[in-house]
Parts: sequence; C-alpha cells; structure tokens
Amino acid sequence: MNVKLFGEFFVTLLVIVDPPGMVPVFLALTGSMPAKARNKAGMQAVLLALGVIVGFAIAGQTLLDYLHVQLPALQAAGGLLLVLVALQLLTGKTDEPSDQVGTSNVALVPIGTPLLAGPGAIVATMLFVQRAESLDEHLILAAAILAVMFTVWLVLRFSGIIVKLLRPAGIEVLTRIAGLLLAAIAVQLIADAVFAFVQGYSGRF
Repeated sequence: MNVKLFGEFFVTLLVIVDPPGMVPVFLALTGSMPAKARNKAGMQAVLLALGVIVGFAIAGQTLLDYLHVQLPALQAAGGLLLVLVALQLLTGKTDEPSDQVGTSNVALVPIGTPLLAGPGAIVATMLFVQRAESLDEHLILAAAILAVMFTVWLVLRFSGIIVKLLRPAGIEVLTRIAGLLLAAIAVQLIADAVFAFVQGYSGRF
C-alpha cells in the first residue's frame, strides 16, 4: 500500500473539507432539530458529499468537457449558492414555510454540497485521480475518500453535545456568526473564480 499517497490525499481532502469548521454552520442549520433528525441530516450530508466526490472522481472531467464548463465556473456557482444561504442565516429568514423547519433539506444543500463536496474538494480529487497510474493507486484514493467522510460523520454526529451546551440563545448567536463566515467563504470562492477566468483569458492574448 502506498502510504504516502494515502496520507497526502487524506490530509489534503481533510483540510479542504474542514470538519471542525463545518460544525458552526451545521449547528446553525440543524440546531433546532431533534437529536435524531440532526443525526440523520449529518448522515445524509456525508453520503451526498461522498457520492458527489466519487462521481466527479470517476467522470468529472468528462462531464465538464461535455458541458463546456470550466472549473472556475463551477467554483463561482458554488460561491453564489453560499451567498444565498449566508443571507438567510444573517437575516434569520428562510424560503421554507415554518411547518417544514427541521426537514433534512439543509443536509443536501448547502451542507452536503457545496460545503462538504465543494469546488475545492472536487478539484483536488480530480487532480489526484489524474495522477494515479494503477488500479492499486485508485483504490488507495478511494480508501482516503472514505476515511475523510467517516471523519466528517464522526464530527457531525457528536456535534449534538455542543448544542446542549449552547442552548437556543447560543445557537442564535452561532447562526449569525456562521452566516458571516459563509458570506466570507462565498466571496472568496467568487473572487478566486474571477481571478482564474481573467488569468486564463489573458494568457490567450
């Protein structure tokens, strides 16, 4: 087993996904849910992120080429989506009716994607897959993806302990902070995408 390749990809993907940094956002979006529903949301988010990352690892470049979509465009789209979510968290307003609060929709968007399986994780995975030269190396990358997603699940699974400590008032404050952080992440994603576009097109002249 190529331990170096496993470690390099595991650390890279883990840093990009940033499980500790996900906790405030996850709690802000699911803090009002019962513990069982919150655990289910965490599992769904991890499974979706796993499916998206594996899907792009297998056919990501082919799909983007077929659609004539560049990676910076995917990055900008993720940033715009996060802007909408950040505004909802900052203002305390959502588009869902009150009787649907606590559903697992937030597990899919924005937690599963683009927060967990975002442009950074997708691009890093595609680059490592392109470097892999044998079936063994592809299996090592698959094992690293599973290990990262399991780590994320553990962090989200035990985030309920933080909910008990913070109580509703603390969750409210955390929601606003998470909204601010998400807005900053969104702006950075869009700025990086614009820079990549400008750099790419300037090289043609």
